[in-house]
Parts: sequence; C-alpha cells; structure tokens
Amino acid sequence: RVALVYLAARMVTTAFFLIAAAVAPADARHGQGSTLGTYVLAWDAQWYWLIAFQGYPSELPVTEAGHVAENAWAFMPLYPYLSALVSAPFGHWGVGAFLVTLAAGYGCALVLHGMFRERLGEDAALWGVVFFSAGPLAALLQVGYAEALFLFFLLTAIRCVQQRRYGWLYVLIPLMGYTRPGVLAFGLFLALYGLWRLTRREVEPVTRSDVVHILALGALATVVGFSWQVIAAVVTGSPSAYLDTELAWRRLWVGDGGGFVPFEGWVQGATFWFTRWGMPAWVGVAVLVVLVLAVAALLLSEPHVRRLGVEVRLWSASYLLYLLAVFFPQSSTFRLLFPLAPLAGALAVPRSRVWRFGVLASCLIGQGVWIYNTYTLGNTFWRIP
Repeated sequence: RVALVYLAARMVTTAFFLIAAAVAPADARHGQGSTLGTYVLAWDAQWYWLIAFQGYPSELPVTEAGHVAENAWAFMPLYPYLSALVSAPFGHWGVGAFLVTLAAGYGCALVLHGMFRERLGEDAALWGVVFFSAGPLAALLQVGYAEALFLFFLLTAIRCVQQRRYGWLYVLIPLMGYTRPGVLAFGLFLALYGLWRLTRREVEPVTRSDVVHILALGALATVVGFSWQVIAAVVTGSPSAYLDTELAWRRLWVGDGGGFVPFEGWVQGATFWFTRWGMPAWVGVAVLVVLVLAVAALLLSEPHVRRLGVEVRLWSASYLLYLLAVFFPQSSTFRLLFPLAPLAGALAVPRSRVWRFGVLASCLIGQGVWIYNTYTLGNTFWRIP
C-alpha cells in the first residue's frame, strides 16, 4: 500500500511538471518547451552534476569586487557521486540522479510508515504517508536534489534512536553529513535526547552503554558536521573557504554583510523582507519572535504533535534551532523545512474524512503553486527553490 501511494503521488507530480512545461512563458528561467529531464536537472542539480564530473575547485573563484563567488563547496559529495555510479549503465547523470532520489523518497515513505504505525495506528500511518508523498515539496522526491537522500538517512537514524539501536548511527551520521548540511542539528538532537533520557531514568534506566553511545555519537555528529569546513580549507588553502562560499549566496540578497554571525541571518532577513514590503524592520523582528514562540509551543504542547513521540519533537526543535543559527530566510526556506517531514503524521491523527481530504487538497494545491513558481517561472529572486 505504501508503494501504491508513493507511485500514485509521483504520477501526480509528473503531471504537474508536464503542465508546468506546457504553460511556461517566454521569460521562464528554463524556457519554453522544457521536458521532464529539464526539470530533473534544474537549479541546484546543475551544481551536483558539475561536482560529479569536475569535482571541487582547488582555487576559490572570486567576483570583480574580490568576494568569494558561488561554487561547488556549498554542496556535499555523496549524492552527486552516488548518482554518477547509478547512472553508469544509462550513460546520463540525470537518470542516475532521478533514480537515486526516487528510491530514497520511497525509502522515506517506508520509514515514516513504520514510525507512524507504531505511534498513531495503521490508518493514520497510511494517511501520513499520503501527506508526505503528495505534500507541497513532493517535487523534491523526483528531481536532482540531495534532500530525499538526506531525509532517508535522517529518518532511519531517528527510527534507530526510537528503537535504541545505536550501532547503525555510526554509519548513518557520516552518510547524512556528506549528503547535505544538517548533521550538526542531529548532534544537538542527540544531546537533548540524552538529557531527556536522564530525566526519566526511573521509568527507563539509562545504562552505561546508552551513555557511551549517546556521547560518542554526539561527538561523531559534531566532528562530521565541521569536517567539511576543514576539507574545504585544506584543498583550497583558505581557512574560511566553506563559510565564504555559503555567504556568497546570502550576498545576492543583502550585499556584503560581513562574516558569519550565528542567528544574524534571520534578523537580516526580517529586515530585508519587511522593509521591502513597506513595513518597519522592527515589525519583521517582532513577527520572527512571535513565530519562534508559536513553534516552540506547538512542539511542546500540541496534542497531535506530542503523539509522534519525543524523538520526533526533539529532532524538529533541534533542526529549527539550527536553521535559526545558520540560515538566511528567503525562497529556499520552504525546501529547507523538508527534514521536518515526520510532523506530517500529526496532520493524519484527526479521523474526520473532511479534514484528511482537506489536508490532501491543500498539499496538492501547495505542490502546484511551488512547482509553478520555481519551475514554470523561476524568473526572479524569490522564485528560487
């Protein structure tokens, strides 16, 4: 049933892409007459393709102003090289990228179904898979992006924590870390999870093995999370190669804002967007504070979210805190929320048929709007996926 749901959802997304290509205007980023292959290889997929065939630059490119320009060091190596391996029988990297993403997405659906079935029951579990497979960002399950592969490793890791099977995490953490950024958030999750286990050790004893694994795995996630910066520094000879590369994308929005300062990006973003919308900057900051408090309250007390289990809630809080620390909010924010996919299960808890079909309709509308803006058009800065 999970396979049928996933396949049906992919057919719907394919239909959206075909419509997107058919209605693309002359000024669309990908032009008129685009194909499914065009969209599989669009946007960041081009960077992954470049990495697969050219690797990473040993000398950082610079702009006319002397700043580090956008380059491949912003992207991790596992997805492009795995896609190249899978593509070998087909002779086209895009085919491999599509197959890796498609298979990883199906793996995500299977792991989510197991998570939800244990906590919510069979009926809600299948609906949770429906919402995930057909959600607003479901296009990421069949394009050349690393999100689906990262999510598969992540969900499997969370599932291992739920089942106290820590040994697999020694493999999953490096796989996550070299697929896309975000493994530092998993390190924070492990720290919070360890503290939570200590608070309820009278209910579930904390063994010496538990303590050793949680501490060792948290250290591993931290080392892996910072290792890419070290690798980039060694290869390029620039200690700040990775951070300078990441800031090159932010510079497109706010100009030269100096170096990286944790949590500064969201303040910059609130100022950027709200002043652009004709409102004072302080309104944006106030909205940001209210939003953070509202999300915290949701994760702590919303009954449907609580039913997903503490591991999902701690991961969600850790990842959102990570985004607050490192990210500048812009159109890619929606895509970066993809690792919060386990929260889809909370939407499946209410048994009302009207509610569930209403959520499904909202998912499909959101998916159509996202594809239309980022793939059909994609012709301005706020339409970047």
